[in-house]
Amino acid sequence: MPDFTWTASSPLQHATTPGRRGATVQLPGIALSEMRDFSLVLILARRGQGLATAKAAKARFGVEAPSKPQTVAGKSATLIWSGADQFYALFASAQGQSPVAALRDNFADKASLSDQSDGRALIRISGPSARNMLAKLSSLDLDDAVFPVGAAAATSIDHTGVNLWRDADAAEGSPVFNILVFTSFADSIWHTILDSSAEYGVEVLGSSAFAE
Repeated sequence: MPDFTWTASSPLQHATTPGRRGATVQLPGIALSEMRDFSLVLILARRGQGLATAKAAKARFGVEAPSKPQTVAGKSATLIWSGADQFYALFASAQGQSPVAALRDNFADKASLSDQSDGRALIRISGPSARNMLAKLSSLDLDDAVFPVGAAAATSIDHTGVNLWRDADAAEGSPVFNILVFTSFADSIWHTILDSSAEYGVEVLGSSAFAE
């Protein structure tokens, strides 16, 4: 029997060709890109182990695990709230190393770990019109006063569950949002975002490796 090798590929590899889309404007209101080469581990505290899991996160990442809808930047990883006593650890992929194996010793007997790296696509949205565009697709209030840098939510876009959080503002001051979506829905979500961005003009930046 021949050997079988599984090579994961991005569901957006044919959709992220760099270039302008939508309205012809001097400065596009939206910039879209896909982030690749990341590891994503769901850390779910076992029953009665919420405090112990939080302490383990502090020891491993140097920051408290988020206990409310927000993200925190830790040592070598971004921690993203995903629900009560659970969060994602998002970090740059290490070639040849299992993401779960890298964390197992820290969370042994405290939390269950699930590798979600190949099951999610990560889309980054920025630009002066990013908030207006997302208002078409999400029921969240994304105003600065309500959804500041670091805020996160488990929500839906076009009836599809996603994790959405706000990153540090871009150099020119426009907001930056990240969306984690199941790979099977990524192409659909991408084109929904493109359609909703068309009136503002869109610059597709292509794909980049995730870097902490």
